[in-house]
Amino acid sequence: MTTTVSAPSLADAGQRRPLTRNDLRTLGLSALGGTLEFYDFVVFVFFANVLGALFFPADMPDWLRQLQTLGIFAAGYLARPLGGIVIAHFGDILGRKRMFTLSIFLMSVPTLVIGLLPTYASIGIAAPLLLLAMRILQGAAIGGEMPGAWVFVAEHVPKRHYGLAVGTLTAGITGGILLGSLIAVALNTHYSPAEIHDGAWRIPFILGGVFGLVSVYLRRFLEETPVFQELAERKKVARELPVKTVLREHRAAIVLVALMTWVLSTAIVVVILFTPAYLQKVFEIPAKLSLQANLAATFTLTVGCAVVGWASDRFGTKAVMLVGWGGLVATTYLFYLGLPGTPESLVWSYALIGFFVGSIALLPIVGVRAFPPAVRFSGLSFAYNMAYAVFGGLTPVLISVWQKVDVMAPAHYVAAVAALGFLIGLWPFASRGWEPRA
Repeated sequence: MTTTVSAPSLADAGQRRPLTRNDLRTLGLSALGGTLEFYDFVVFVFFANVLGALFFPADMPDWLRQLQTLGIFAAGYLARPLGGIVIAHFGDILGRKRMFTLSIFLMSVPTLVIGLLPTYASIGIAAPLLLLAMRILQGAAIGGEMPGAWVFVAEHVPKRHYGLAVGTLTAGITGGILLGSLIAVALNTHYSPAEIHDGAWRIPFILGGVFGLVSVYLRRFLEETPVFQELAERKKVARELPVKTVLREHRAAIVLVALMTWVLSTAIVVVILFTPAYLQKVFEIPAKLSLQANLAATFTLTVGCAVVGWASDRFGTKAVMLVGWGGLVATTYLFYLGLPGTPESLVWSYALIGFFVGSIALLPIVGVRAFPPAVRFSGLSFAYNMAYAVFGGLTPVLISVWQKVDVMAPAHYVAAVAALGFLIGLWPFASRGWEPRA
């Protein structure tokens, strides 16, 4: 079968109309849901030590408890490809909206359950097993949410505002990290370690679950994307397993998205998630200062995603890829080679590199249009989640080993992968995207 759609069939999606109130509502609800869902996924890491102490035997060695807790955290990443493929499969067959709503439901319920789970002291070995099960459900949900959100918004907005919409949505998703950091800081400010251990740790999970369920309700008011509606009307919806079509006909797009996912996962995992502990361990920077600097970088990352989206509409994808990833190479060495510096220089240089990490918004901008509409959700989800499972999982291990022989390992790795992003910008397909056959 063929999955191509003639160019006129997509005319409505590409008309040069302004953003309407309905577009803004769609973007706002999608971004809000993305923020809450990603918050639900990452809040686990902010309370990993507390969860380890409560969900495993008290007499277990600290190193083993930490290893098992991180193993449960990692299970969420391992579940991403399967969840993403299944949710995307039905998104290409049954519609974007249904799966878009399902993904946040699958995230909200496990998050709420984690906040209510009895601990090891109450139910023994069942406690960590239930925690693991909830984490797997969270991973499956996030695997479908991010590609689904990108496709949903991209197919709603006019072509002239495509980059801005996708970039703003990505800013909302990364805002989940910022929200998690702020709540973790607030909780540790208002409660003592003993109070957090005794029950305050449940607050962020319960809040995340409740707000997520509210977002599920709000997504009921979203409409199916015009692109999918037209595909359904013309009976162009994928009839065979969409991933099968993707693997057979769109290998170049898979490679493109996978390589850009490598760039994205490196920037997020190393610069945003790994670096605060690196600052404390290698340069003995106080935890409070490193977290404050990280908050600044996470904020500028969120701003950077929206700016990158706007710039891609204004100046073109190729130019933004070259400036964005080239800027990340430069600011990477500016930041890491300047450590430890002064408190002021640490904050502003971390914020600067965080802004260029916002170039990760280029992944969905490039990735959504790399696949034809009939298999777009499945293609993007498959390539993104499979690559993230590999690179997101291997990067912390690689950096940890490399750092033993070179303290600047994070800088060299981020700069090298950002340079890869720069080279991808020279690939015409990255800027052009999928084109219908004549």
